[in-house]
Amino acid sequence: MENMSLFEQSYIKGTVTRLLFQNADNYYTVLKVEVLESNEDFDDEATVIGYLPQIAEGDTYTFTGKIVTHAKYGKQLSAEKFEKDMPQTRDGIIHYLSSDLFKGIGKKLAQQIVDTLGEDALTKIMHDKEVLKQVPKLSTDKQEMIYQTVSENQAIEKTMIQLNEWGFGPQLAMKIFQFYKEETLKVIEKSPYQLVMDIQGIGFTKADELAKKLGIAGSHPERLRAALVYTLEQACLQNGHTYVEDQALLEAAYNILTASGEDVDSGLLVNKLTELSEEKIVVSDDNRIYMPSLFFAEVKTVQVLHRLQQTEDKIKQFEKSEVLLAIGELEEQFDVTYAEKQREALETAMSHKMMILSGGPGTGKTTVIRGIVNLYAELHGLSLDYKDYEGTDFPVAVAAPTGRASKRLSESTGLEATTIHRLIGWTRENKPDDILENDISAKLVIIDEMSMVDTWLMFQLMRAVPNDCQIIFVGDQDQLPSVGPGQVFRDLIDSKIMPQVELAEVYRQQEGSSIIELAHQIKKNQTFDISARYNDRSFIPCTTDQIPSVINQVVSRAVDKGYDMRDIQVLAPIYKGKAGIKFLNKELQQILNPKEGDKRELEFGDVIYRDGDKVLQLVNRPEDNVFNGDIGEVVGIFMAAENALNKDVIIVDYDGNEVTYTKQDLTELTHAYCCSIHKAQGSEFPIVIMPVVKAYYRMLQKNILYTGLTRAKQSLILCGERQAFDDGIKRMGLERMTSFAQHLRDYFGDEEETADIPVGELTEENMHLISPMINMDGISPYDYETVDA
Repeated sequence: MENMSLFEQSYIKGTVTRLLFQNADNYYTVLKVEVLESNEDFDDEATVIGYLPQIAEGDTYTFTGKIVTHAKYGKQLSAEKFEKDMPQTRDGIIHYLSSDLFKGIGKKLAQQIVDTLGEDALTKIMHDKEVLKQVPKLSTDKQEMIYQTVSENQAIEKTMIQLNEWGFGPQLAMKIFQFYKEETLKVIEKSPYQLVMDIQGIGFTKADELAKKLGIAGSHPERLRAALVYTLEQACLQNGHTYVEDQALLEAAYNILTASGEDVDSGLLVNKLTELSEEKIVVSDDNRIYMPSLFFAEVKTVQVLHRLQQTEDKIKQFEKSEVLLAIGELEEQFDVTYAEKQREALETAMSHKMMILSGGPGTGKTTVIRGIVNLYAELHGLSLDYKDYEGTDFPVAVAAPTGRASKRLSESTGLEATTIHRLIGWTRENKPDDILENDISAKLVIIDEMSMVDTWLMFQLMRAVPNDCQIIFVGDQDQLPSVGPGQVFRDLIDSKIMPQVELAEVYRQQEGSSIIELAHQIKKNQTFDISARYNDRSFIPCTTDQIPSVINQVVSRAVDKGYDMRDIQVLAPIYKGKAGIKFLNKELQQILNPKEGDKRELEFGDVIYRDGDKVLQLVNRPEDNVFNGDIGEVVGIFMAAENALNKDVIIVDYDGNEVTYTKQDLTELTHAYCCSIHKAQGSEFPIVIMPVVKAYYRMLQKNILYTGLTRAKQSLILCGERQAFDDGIKRMGLERMTSFAQHLRDYFGDEEETADIPVGELTEENMHLISPMINMDGISPYDYETVDA
């Protein structure tokens, strides 16, 4: 072992006396150690914390790391690596083999093993498990278990030490080991860039540093391959593109390859991209390079839409007079008078297989959706009472991308709306290109908040729609595009392949909503005075440093007037800084849910969760019917000793749906007093407070500001710098590169022209008329290799 006097970090060599806590999922451990040797001033016993798998009481280890001071528990060693002192004496080996690591091996059997194999028993076992056959009455199962445990114990320690030497911290090292298990070192040594694809938190630069240590540098084929795949995926997942032009991809990949000063042969990089296409790691179409799952999500969606259009004659058609009569009866029944465009939308929905309904806030989309549902039921002689369909399928399905959006849809239609994920049976385990078996059983499907639907979700949705179904896409094309790749709703509109009705007249403006007026002024690029005060809207000038104080004052006044955290939502576009989401959440928690009396708390990292907290779900959790962007309230906190799971848990209520989170699940949650505008999309709140300052520059864009302010139902308070707001509404943001609209136009619009081209007479002039989908029937992403660079 290394000479202790040479340690630069703090270390403790000692015997584990008590295992106080260990998370079974990520091996975060708290333990007490009897100190045998240390370069720090510890008493006879010390506390060690860290990600420490396979630790056993009574064994001796050397822990190396840094000293931390906990407010409650005092001085501790946070271990970044550890090394076990394998027992060398008879008593030590007997103690080791009879420890909790070896299930079913008691002290008597451990003594028998040592008596048979001697004091070098462990070395013999690791080199040849067959030696255990010499031990009398030791079953085959126990022989295998002893060998596997000894080997695995050594493998974990060896792996963690090596990962630490390669520059990975303990938490990241533990995450890597959990993914690859005993194959960790073998996988990484073969292809260090695999880490980029498999482990969240490891980017190309980190993997490239490791690759260099392993002798992979310059124009090494693995390095070129990894750079191209990584660059493509980043462009799609971070920027929302569904493809990247080949020259742009090559240039971006070349830049990250040479950023560290390495020389790279650009010709070899071009050749490697060609190889990736030939190997079907990427899809190359003309000069566009796609991830296979995105390419096929686009083209297969086009095919399904075309299939549905071809069956338009299967839907029941009604005389115009019959439709108009039914609309008149609805107006009388619901005491509403439909405007001309709203009537057009109702008529179009009844006579076409597919339709797009678009419009900004206050234009009556909700009124039309409710009208379509009831008109469809009236004309088809259907009941909208769920009691009439016990044991059979309900004829109408309404859905939205998030839980909160679907709840709003339920309230507006009176039907049981659901998330799209739940409608099609997409679970957390599914990959974007999985072929799901669920088919939608409804005859009329209405999808709201379509601007939030990404390319993958659109593919899964459309393949679940049967031929005898009508579908209506509803949304506001000026809102933010989806978080995932694509701009599906805008591309559907731009393609013009199906009837579409845009509602432009504002009705809620008549009720005095200056918020809606402002939204449409921004939408139409009209001039306005953001500083003007209205009953429902105001602007408070302040600097970035003043944002927390201003928001505290506004929220405190709202609380004094009887509003609570359910009514008030602060929206900010970035996470860091004094005007960022993280800092504002801590400030707002003290106002809206302060520590009082015996109110329970659970600490997770630097976040304290408290009974009554407002929290936000960060990832889809379909099995619990909770989705990215859903907001709930903490209604219970229970310690490990108080529940059957024997773990610390938090219970969150999402509008009546209670979900249990163990401590390791809390990476899925965050406080929601302040959240991003992206996360708030699809939701509405009585009061929205929106800081806008120049420090947000990168995120100050027209669609972000438009989406944020349209979340306010009753009151909008903007605070910050007027110039920042004025600059933001002039910036359009990054244009997404997608081919969905072009594929739709090619597939739908040129069929007759394509059919007239005689075989053998293709020229440069008519070649563009051939659909890119020709000969693609029956092809799926499974015909392409999984990206595993």
